[in-house]
Amino acid sequence: MDERATQIAELERRIADLKARLPKHSTPPAMLIELDELEEQLENVRAEGGR
Repeated sequence: MDERATQIAELERRIADLKARLPKHSTPPAMLIELDELEEQLENVRAEGGR
C-alpha cells in the first residue's frame, strides 16, 4: 500500500471513530470542528492523487 492510500485509510478510520463518538444531542463544537477538518484533509489527499 502506498503512502497516500495509507493516509486515506487512517483519515477514514479517524472520521469513523469520531462519528461513532458523537453524542446525539448537545454535540460539542470542538468535535464538529475536528470532523470538518478531518473530512477536509481526506478530500485534499484524494484530490492530490488525481493530479
